[in-house]
Amino acid sequence: MPFFIRKKTTSKSKTKSKKDKKKVISKRVRTAAAEVPAAKRARPADEDDEEIDSDEFEDEPAPADEPELSETELETAQEKRLRLAKLYLEEIKRQEAGREEAEEVDRAGRSVADRLRDEVLERAGRLQRPLADSCVQPAAELVRRLRCRQLQLPVTCAVLAPDDKFLYTGSKDCSLIKWCMETYKRLQVVPGGRKGTENTHIGHTTHILCMAISTDNKYLVSGDLSHLIQLWEPASLTRLHVFRGHRGAVTGLAFQRGTHQLFSAAADRMVKVWSVHDRSYIESLFGHQDAITGLDALSRERAVSCGGRDTSCRVWKLVEESQLVFTGHRDSIDCIRLINEEHWVTGGQDGMVCLWGVSKKKPLCCVPRAHGVDPQSRLPRWVSAVSALTNSDLVASGSWDGHVRLWRCAAGFTALTALMALPAAGFVNSLTFSGSGDRLVAGCGQEHRLGRWWRLREGSNLLLVYPLTAAAAQQQHTDSSDDDGS
Repeated sequence: MPFFIRKKTTSKSKTKSKKDKKKVISKRVRTAAAEVPAAKRARPADEDDEEIDSDEFEDEPAPADEPELSETELETAQEKRLRLAKLYLEEIKRQEAGREEAEEVDRAGRSVADRLRDEVLERAGRLQRPLADSCVQPAAELVRRLRCRQLQLPVTCAVLAPDDKFLYTGSKDCSLIKWCMETYKRLQVVPGGRKGTENTHIGHTTHILCMAISTDNKYLVSGDLSHLIQLWEPASLTRLHVFRGHRGAVTGLAFQRGTHQLFSAAADRMVKVWSVHDRSYIESLFGHQDAITGLDALSRERAVSCGGRDTSCRVWKLVEESQLVFTGHRDSIDCIRLINEEHWVTGGQDGMVCLWGVSKKKPLCCVPRAHGVDPQSRLPRWVSAVSALTNSDLVASGSWDGHVRLWRCAAGFTALTALMALPAAGFVNSLTFSGSGDRLVAGCGQEHRLGRWWRLREGSNLLLVYPLTAAAAQQQHTDSSDDDGS
């Protein structure tokens, strides 16, 4: 058994009992542990060596270590200021991160709420996005001119693909042309044929007057002077079918958005409904008293048309099997385009651009002599084309005064305000906005779309592409620079 030796104690300490010795030793050890380390404690010189059991020593408490100073007690005043500054900056960062996260959540919530509100307003036909203020006057050198040798007579109609990558045009030379809107090059041409070869020629043999494309980019249709509606596959311009049934020139075509249901209007005063997917006829709608000159449709199962010299617009409700009649022009209405489900714009031979709503039988507002007065006849110039950016406040109109004019719809569609005038020589027979509203395509020619009352020698048979936003103008400028470099 291990043992410890101490110096002998005095005779007085020897007389103490073993029990008393244990108490004294325990007391001394505790006192020494509280005051100084055990290693530095001096031993009494007069103590006798004695034996201590290891079991007894194990019961004694261990000596305490010296207390260590913390980092905060050791740092200088400058280090303390630096540490507090870092803590303050970290707290600010945490607060800013929390604020940005809250703002992001708030923006996301507002975005969802705005989208839901827009969808409700769009279904109700009352959505009006304020996009007119974002339009800028393009420089003359940024207006792209599209022409080719196959385009020999006036352009009568043009439609953009849903993705705005391709443009399809029809003209009086019976040719159907596909253009690339990125390179502004001609891609494909379906040439026109001679009159009387309708049963053998793949294509049109008379003037193409109207076109439409489905929202899924699956079907393209074109109507001509020989009462035919031809169905095409847009990617390859392969003819799929020919719809027959009209007894007059087909002057208007429109797909119901999101479906393959087609509306057609013709000079036989009828509006017909077709199922393009089934290649079948559905029904005919009667009511106009003169040749129909224009037609348009959006998402609802209804269409709007203008009846030429009967000076009326009609809203056809297929589900309700009814129609609404609107009058207000003093002469033939030549063109019509929907702004949303409840409002549309028209142009006529009385020189007026009129804004309409389903809640009123008369125009909500009219712009008389929108394109000035002809100096020879002293009559207002005919409005030959109108267009509207869907669910917005932007409207365009064309005539033969040398300009395409843009208009802003006031809140609630109560007024039309002139926005800007874009240069365009000849008759403007077609106007089409891109889906985002950053570009406007005008189809021009030396003659009117529906006849040959005048021939303007200063005009040209071509297409004009106007950039309407700063981003589109910059992109068009870049494309022009690339073309010059190549």
